[in-house]
Amino acid sequence: MIRYATIALCSVMSVSAAMAQTSPPTYEADSSTFKVIFEDQNFRVISATWKAGAADKPHSHTVPTVSVPLTDCTLKVTSADGKTATVNPKVGTASALAITPSHTSQNAESADCRVVLVERK
Repeated sequence: MIRYATIALCSVMSVSAAMAQTSPPTYEADSSTFKVIFEDQNFRVISATWKAGAADKPHSHTVPTVSVPLTDCTLKVTSADGKTATVNPKVGTASALAITPSHTSQNAESADCRVVLVERK
């Protein structure tokens, strides 16, 4: 299930690499959603919380990243060109995120959506 959601997300996000340069990485783009909770020379661990119905600011994933959902939720992901995809992170699963150009994510649920992102540096 998560693999198919990741493939759908990658399809929506297939925009030129140049566009990836237009948005900062998650932890720089929106401190109200993304918070660095650990960092060393090899990894950065980010706590992401989308409040019910909230959307984050445009951001990118510029390095290999693993997503670990802490809650079940539904996120509507919108690329810079307006294409959308819906992903449904599930507790107890982990998935690799593709290096992704500028996009936003909106929590489509009535409860908070919480995810931990682990980035390789």
